[in-house]
Amino acid sequence: MNKSVVCFGEVLWDFLPTGQQPGGAPFNVAVHLHQLGQPVQLISRVGDDELGRELLAFIESKGLSTDYVQQGKTHLTGVVKANVDDANEVVYKIAQPVAWDYIQYDTASDELVSQADIFVFGSLAARQASTRETLYRLLGDARCRVFDVNLRPPHYTPEGTKYLLSKADIVKMNHHELEEIMEWVGQAPVPDRAAAMSWLAERYDLQAVCVTCGAEGAMLWTGGQLYQTPGLKVEVRDTIGSGDAFLAALLRGWLAGHEPGAMLRFACAAGALVATHQGATPTFTADDVEALLVP
Repeated sequence: MNKSVVCFGEVLWDFLPTGQQPGGAPFNVAVHLHQLGQPVQLISRVGDDELGRELLAFIESKGLSTDYVQQGKTHLTGVVKANVDDANEVVYKIAQPVAWDYIQYDTASDELVSQADIFVFGSLAARQASTRETLYRLLGDARCRVFDVNLRPPHYTPEGTKYLLSKADIVKMNHHELEEIMEWVGQAPVPDRAAAMSWLAERYDLQAVCVTCGAEGAMLWTGGQLYQTPGLKVEVRDTIGSGDAFLAALLRGWLAGHEPGAMLRFACAAGALVATHQGATPTFTADDVEALLVP
């Protein structure tokens, strides 16, 4: 039987200069997991409005279930304005409060999470009390907790992020986030990323720490060893969703028991492939990713 993943948190519309695109890191990760053949469910919330209905239709069009995507009448569907003037460093303005800030706890979601092999969550889901409390309850029953750090100022605190680190089994962040977190814990500056990753793994009892380094590639610390892979040279359209595709591909390899170096290379290729497209969730297959790795 295939192993399963549950992604928890924001689903929203990214408003770009070229138009609106569905987004939200947990949603993007779920879409990419599904495209890579991995069973996945999404827990989120949209408003009972036109944007919410359009999001639900888009989720279903991507082959995902909306069984655990709540609809609420009190808050509008989430929106984000993305500034893509720099294709490699997208800046986001995230509206609040919105529907995904009010994801309600229920026994069906709890049962779903407790039976899943991996539970994926990020820091944005902890910005407001309602969704934060639901997240904290679900974390208690999750088998393997994957923290996709995803720091978006001003929507996080050092204390809240460190709490989520303490609850995680696997953590993925970018190199800027690594430096910021190490500063919080009194370990800055970070001359050696590998040493910082090892320190975090020991401090928070983590099975794995993964750091993406943009065009430089990525690093993975697991089993007391460091794995590194260089970035792939591609023509970047925009980087929206690249980190989410990377994480989805990494988790696919983790669940399949692939060798860490191989899963890291595959993850980098998935992120690079998405960067060659516009938007966060272009359609692709595992074969398309593998093709990028062929010299």
